Amino acid sequence: MKRLLLAAFLLALAVPAGAAAAPRVLAIHFAQDVNPVTQDWLNGELGHAQSHGYAAAVIVLDTPGGLSESMRKIVQKELSLRIPVVVYVSPEGARAASAGVWISQAADVLAMAPSTNIGSSTPIQGSGQNIGTDLRRKEINDAAASLRGLAKTHGRNAAWADLAVRKASNLTAQEALQKNVIDLISPSLPALLQRIDGRVTTPRHLTLHTAGADVVEVSPGFFTRFLSTLIDPNIVSLLFLAGLAGLGFELFHPGVVIPGAFGAICMVCALFGFSVLPLSWGGLILVLLGAALLVVDAHVTSHGALTLSGLVAMAVGFVTLFHRAPAPYHVHVWAVVTVTALIGGFWAIAVSKSIAARRMPVTVGPEQIVGMEGIMRSGGQVLVRGELWRARSAEPLHRGDRVTVDRLDGLTLEVRRIAS
Repeated sequence: MKRLLLAAFLLALAVPAGAAAAPRVLAIHFAQDVNPVTQDWLNGELGHAQSHGYAAAVIVLDTPGGLSESMRKIVQKELSLRIPVVVYVSPEGARAASAGVWISQAADVLAMAPSTNIGSSTPIQGSGQNIGTDLRRKEINDAAASLRGLAKTHGRNAAWADLAVRKASNLTAQEALQKNVIDLISPSLPALLQRIDGRVTTPRHLTLHTAGADVVEVSPGFFTRFLSTLIDPNIVSLLFLAGLAGLGFELFHPGVVIPGAFGAICMVCALFGFSVLPLSWGGLILVLLGAALLVVDAHVTSHGALTLSGLVAMAVGFVTLFHRAPAPYHVHVWAVVTVTALIGGFWAIAVSKSIAARRMPVTVGPEQIVGMEGIMRSGGQVLVRGELWRARSAEPLHRGDRVTVDRLDGLTLEVRRIAS
């Protein structure tokens, strides 16, 4: 009996042990720009894979690139993990461009799906133009050394990594495999996991156990996608303008509440974008100066000179607001032109109406009360145009009598009854 119980106990232990033997792989789908929001999400998922005992983390990559600082933090996270990191450029038609090349080369295993491409890692300005001569040399040398080091460390083609930075070289999946830029081509993620099973990575000597693995797939949630959209420089600029308009309206018309609340929300969202993107303080000051000139022109007579100056300052400010960020993190010229034209047209109409109103002759005053009609109230007072005046009359008047004003004597009206 004891032997039977012991055998049953050992069998019970063996069943869960066998079930737990299947490895788990976390497939992280990253089809986003590289920015601080997506960097935090990706690094968080990589850390999750390590802390929850996954056999490997696979970044399913399709990116046009993004901010270099965010890219470096992702690379550092990849290199610091104690589990293998695989980058799989997929699906077909995907790319690993610009910052995506660094993320790819930092992986222990780099694979691509057919009909994908990798490369074009030359640093450029936010406007898409080449960087100036001295700064260009500095930036390119630093970037080339960084990418060469990643490729060489992982046993890949360091010479091509240099060309990807200096000449913006770009390769198809087949070309990349022939030049030893990647490790293999695979049509699907399950096929990739089968092929790399048992591989020992370079230089960390980690053994991959991925055959028959349970694949857990994750993608950015709504909040991550929303924040990533929110830091678009064009949207940040519009939010900042809306915040200025709402708060300004509330300042000059206190008690309206709704414009102030809306402006405060827009301003907080814009400040979040400013905290994430590389902001130019000179551009921000120009935008604030332009808004201030528009407000001043509404209260003084400058024949449009201050409005024109304010629009120019605002346009230049928005163009230079994120000029230190790489493409596509800059304000588009068409957006600046459109917004400036709309603000200029609206302000021209508003200022012209304001000037016309100031130039109109005064039509209501104490003297204009003569000839108006009113109604007698108690205590010898008369209600005229919504105001209570002292009344004097040569005939007795009673409450409710309709009267007309004959003369103004100080603050007393001489009135007479209107015949029924």
